[in-house]
Amino acid sequence: MRSTRRRTWALLAAAAVVAGLLAPVAVSAAGRAGSGAAAPPAPEPGPSGAECRTTVAGSQVVAYCHNPYPTTDLVRLHTECARWWDVDADGAAVAVQPGRTVRLEDRCWKEVGSAWVSHAVTF
Repeated sequence: MRSTRRRTWALLAAAAVVAGLLAPVAVSAAGRAGSGAAAPPAPEPGPSGAECRTTVAGSQVVAYCHNPYPTTDLVRLHTECARWWDVDADGAAVAVQPGRTVRLEDRCWKEVGSAWVSHAVTF
């Protein structure tokens, strides 16, 4: 009777060890099997947005933005002044119609730290 109990516990322990070793393999295989049914990739968006050229001369910032695409682009000039006491500025949004060029300008009291143009394309 003792040997039967011992054999039963030994078989149960061996089964638990084998199940513990095979569980990660089964989960990994199930994950790979589901990956084949993924949704198709989203289509690539078409080109859009104005191309802007920004120049800094002393304390003046000028940006020219040209929009060669068929969608309207809202551009905004942002100016960060170099001096801590000089006020940074975010210009008003200007709509650049298809095939048009706009001029954006701003200034600081002293030196310009950085200047950039942000875009918001409208459809």
